[in-house]
Amino acid sequence: MPSSAEVKKVSDPHDLETVFAIRREVFVDEQNCPPELEWENENVSTHFLATVEGEPAGAARWRKTDKGYKLERFAVLAKFRGYGVGEALVKAVLNDLPADATYVYLHAQVQAVGFYGKLGFKPSGTMFEEAGIQHFKMVLG
Repeated sequence: MPSSAEVKKVSDPHDLETVFAIRREVFVDEQNCPPELEWENENVSTHFLATVEGEPAGAARWRKTDKGYKLERFAVLAKFRGYGVGEALVKAVLNDLPADATYVYLHAQVQAVGFYGKLGFKPSGTMFEEAGIQHFKMVLG
């Protein structure tokens, strides 16, 4: 079992390329998401990289929208799943939000609803499809 994950906010081009590589592996290669849907809003997002013992393990981001603050693109490489990397990412992203972030939401893949529920998110509305995958909108609080 790997040691705990370290999560840091990243903006350096090398770190961002690592973030994008993780997302490409998880979303495009593994989940067959169309690549053109994966790469959007990069310049208006705050990005995070999770590592385990110095090895890239996961990625996430947040951005301000017209509705509030949206948490997005949570991706953990297969070999690091089940070791708390996802939870470390969610907590780091939440801790980084501005003080005025009163409405925080995300679009959770159906199989991740329980995971986000344990971290304080509640489903809102009906299931919908995004990038060929079923999702629920979930709101913090």
